[in-house]
Amino acid sequence: MKLIKKITQTNDSYAPLIARVALGVMIFPHGAQKLLGWFGGYGFTGTMDFFTSQGMPYLIALLPIVAEFFGGLGLIVGLFSRVAAFGVGFTMLVASTMHISNGFFMNWYGQQKGEGIEFFILAIGLAVSIMLTGAGKLSLDKILSQAKD
Repeated sequence: MKLIKKITQTNDSYAPLIARVALGVMIFPHGAQKLLGWFGGYGFTGTMDFFTSQGMPYLIALLPIVAEFFGGLGLIVGLFSRVAAFGVGFTMLVASTMHISNGFFMNWYGQQKGEGIEFFILAIGLAVSIMLTGAGKLSLDKILSQAKD
């Protein structure tokens, strides 16, 4: 139980609430595309087929799907927010290495060969902030961290 308290420890601030909900709402649809095929995604089988065809081992290919879908949900409700933020942040860090050759900027007007890394920098920054502060107000982490042993 002490480990759960340590992981869920947070303050009663609005700043982490805003950061985690923003990151969770942004990343959850990406996970839903990969896991369920929602929002025009390929679903689990299609995503896994794509990732593994790129040379990713099955377990490594599974990680971004889990991090984006379940991490997104966890961030939205504030459950194990530090762990969820780590998963999302690490996923964004790995993804940024695949996009760095496209430069810094997003491809708003289709003028470059792909997306740059500015989006990933924002997502990583939010994730690090949540890892440092915890979930903040209105979170299940706050409830768990206050539970009696």
